[in-house]
Amino acid sequence: MEIPSAYVEGYENKARLHDQELADLYIRHTTIGDPELDPIMEEIASIPTYDLHAFIEAGIEGHDRVLQEAPQPLRDFFWNFKEPSWLDHEAFKPGVRCFNVNVDLMLVAFVTGVLVEGFSTLIAKSFNTTGRVAATPRRLMQNNRQLMEIFYPGGLLRNGDGWKLSMRVRFVHARIRQLLAKSGDWDQETWGTPLSAANLGLAIAIFSMQLLKYSKLVGTNFSNEEQESVLAVWRYAGYLMGIPETILYTDGADAERKHDIAYMCEPPPGEDSVAMSNALIKAIAPVAGVTDAKEQEDLTDLAYRLSRALIGQELANQFGYPNHSRLNTMITLYSFRVKQRFLRFLHSKQLVKSQNFSQLLQISVYDEGGISYRMPDHVDASKSSKW
Repeated sequence: MEIPSAYVEGYENKARLHDQELADLYIRHTTIGDPELDPIMEEIASIPTYDLHAFIEAGIEGHDRVLQEAPQPLRDFFWNFKEPSWLDHEAFKPGVRCFNVNVDLMLVAFVTGVLVEGFSTLIAKSFNTTGRVAATPRRLMQNNRQLMEIFYPGGLLRNGDGWKLSMRVRFVHARIRQLLAKSGDWDQETWGTPLSAANLGLAIAIFSMQLLKYSKLVGTNFSNEEQESVLAVWRYAGYLMGIPETILYTDGADAERKHDIAYMCEPPPGEDSVAMSNALIKAIAPVAGVTDAKEQEDLTDLAYRLSRALIGQELANQFGYPNHSRLNTMITLYSFRVKQRFLRFLHSKQLVKSQNFSQLLQISVYDEGGISYRMPDHVDASKSSKW
């Protein structure tokens, strides 16, 4: 088994001592990207950029007349796409209902907890190496948009925007792997495959299991059915994003096991994680439309304190967050929960739901002309065409 050197210490001294089989599974996937799509992207690498974008759009949007002009491998990819045997759209309904009542709380958990924790692994190096830090506000809005769409009623049906955006993410990841591999800026022997199946498998466990955990901490209540449903939504979204089923969780218990062993394998957060996590927190105020300097400062401080309360002191310190005492962050979290419960007491559930939906619309990316299927055409984000 090929072990990228950055993973050797965690794998040998921690993970395999707890669960040899699962540790081996994770490490094997550090050198795997998207086994199905990556070879196709290599095969069609020579076609003009404009045609690539048009064919990807045709495939995702279901425009078969345009797709018929695409290279055969790309046609086969879309025409042979199969839903997994375990897919059950009915299972998504409790999670969708719960999300749309609790958007405000789950969004806070998503941005200050889930997305930040996601950058604690080597996946941050893939983003930072491409210079995407400067585009953090737009990326945050794209994340918000995907979150909203996969939890929209019918969003993960074939013609739903949740399905389309998740498939778009799959192509973007494949394209970035392709660009990084050819750039000379990526050390495969040290870090494994950029945006590896291992890192994405861990990320989807964070997006699902940790979203539930952090949402509870900020005041959301879930039934067992709703928790299982949220996990089911993210599992199918992960499948659409190209995460191999060999590393994709099957249920909550499996997500927790994979999450824990993966973190044992991962090296401690480095400078890439510090850059990406802090850029994300600092992007919250601009994305929320706050323009006053003092209000931006106050909101950013609140975001840091909430994030520290969610992800814990150790990780927050590794990220180089501003110093806040444990008592200070716990008081912040308690005050936030009390305020949210009071606001919900004052308003009807329907009004809260409407306000939540409006809020999420305002902080999500909606480009003119619909979903953009443009792909990056340079490994350096500052030199790439708009995508």
